Amino acid sequence: MATLVAPVQHSHIEDAKALYKACKGWGTDEKAVISILGHRTAAQRQQIRLAYQNLYQEDLVKRLESELSGAFEKAVYRWILEPADRDAVLANVAIKKACPDYHVIIEIACVHSPEELLAVRRAYQLSYKLSLEEDVAAHTTGDLRKLLVALVSVLRYDGPEINARLAKSEADILEDAIKNKAFNHEEVIRILTTRSKAQLMATFNRYRDDCGTSITKIIRNAIKGAGTDEDALTRVIVTRAEKDLKVIKEVYYKRNSVTLEQAVAKDTSGDYNAFLLTLLGKAD
Repeated sequence: MATLVAPVQHSHIEDAKALYKACKGWGTDEKAVISILGHRTAAQRQQIRLAYQNLYQEDLVKRLESELSGAFEKAVYRWILEPADRDAVLANVAIKKACPDYHVIIEIACVHSPEELLAVRRAYQLSYKLSLEEDVAAHTTGDLRKLLVALVSVLRYDGPEINARLAKSEADILEDAIKNKAFNHEEVIRILTTRSKAQLMATFNRYRDDCGTSITKIIRNAIKGAGTDEDALTRVIVTRAEKDLKVIKEVYYKRNSVTLEQAVAKDTSGDYNAFLLTLLGKAD
């Protein structure tokens, strides 16, 4: 399901040397940066960072930050970080915006497995010297605070089992709460924050069958503060290229009758464009 095209074998030392050469002297060889980092897995990228540090006593991330700029720099920076560290950065940036991007917090809390979310929380604590749930609580209020703090705090069950009768009863609870606009209802928060992904999908599907509309649209419309298109585009491609970006591409095409590659090619340019297309699986 991943779109990333990476070699099974590579020399992290040679990669580190090539990146040093790309950043040496006047100007930067952005194509070399893309051709190397755009074709390496998370584990391989960390090997390159370590080799670069050992060879040149310099942090590769900081060097790339100083050499690159704009949306391209942001995308490469987020790509080269370890996944948990990257999500910690994404969460912190989203929370600290003048208009907080709550969708990012929901994505991080709901897309990851319990183990991955725990790793993000640990990375956040290490980087910012306070817990993710503390920071979320400090930058939200009311019903939204109750929901988001619960989402980032809970370690939900991750198994595949589904209880159809439970899905029906909890779909009814959600239907009543939505009719009454009671998004702060304790039962709503309990369902959204404790049920497994599989069980939630069964409940949401039952709600759609009974009510004729998607509950995810209703929940999203109830939450303010979406990020910019560029931020969202970078975030989705960078965080999902090694996971399920092929599936996202298929869904995107079904909904828009245009490929994600075509959309990226149309709405972005330069090295940023080339890097995103590389992560989408486009041949060099």
